[in-house]
Amino acid sequence: MKKLFLVFIIISCTKDITDKSPTCDNIYNPPFGGTIFIDPDIITEEDPTTFVSLSYAGTGSRLMYDRRSGWITSEPFLFPAEYDDGLSIEIQVNPEFGSWENAQIYALKYAEVIGRLTTQLRKDVQTSWIHKGDEPFGGGNNNLLIHTDWSEKNYEDQGILEETLVHEAAHTSLDSYHAESIGWLDAQIADCEFISEYARDNPIREDIAESYLPYLAVKYRSDRITPALKKTIENTIPNRIKYFDSQNFNMYPIQ
Repeated sequence: MKKLFLVFIIISCTKDITDKSPTCDNIYNPPFGGTIFIDPDIITEEDPTTFVSLSYAGTGSRLMYDRRSGWITSEPFLFPAEYDDGLSIEIQVNPEFGSWENAQIYALKYAEVIGRLTTQLRKDVQTSWIHKGDEPFGGGNNNLLIHTDWSEKNYEDQGILEETLVHEAAHTSLDSYHAESIGWLDAQIADCEFISEYARDNPIREDIAESYLPYLAVKYRSDRITPALKKTIENTIPNRIKYFDSQNFNMYPIQ
């Protein structure tokens, strides 16, 4: 998955919680290519959503990112979405959807799915851009980027829409606080491994997002994954798991 640029604004220091490993051989053999594919049942459409309501607020000029053309200034259909934990997101739907009634169908669909993410993952999400197009999702910029054609052909077809949004929301709400923190970098070193090839090849940009979904799976959805998958995750990133645990993330509505 390609990503939008992310601006890292906070370097937070945490106490050293790692189990120091012997010297690593620096030969990384991650168990997965990418972690959004590891299990489609970590979060499902049967799980509760915090989504409460959606309203239509007309159209307005907005700066949006569209993978087909880059940054654009457009007049999207605007739909404020409200969630029961007090958070809200302005969903901006590309005018290419034709009418506000048609745009609302997509806004409602994704607003409900986004509501299955935890409060922690949504806390910095201020907007969501929805476009047509056969392009991957994106995170960052206080936003979740959605391309509906790619979503239907790839994520929804495989049952991993929620898992993909966990990954993207981790970029939006976790990266700037943790990706270059001392505690996280120490955990990377101590683990001597990466959970996926994508994380290994992009250790600052992708390691948080690639590791967070497996963490969520073993800590809060272990009954939905196989014992073998649980063991693989725990053996590969034990110190990253400890790091996430130490942050006391708000896991509502999952917990």
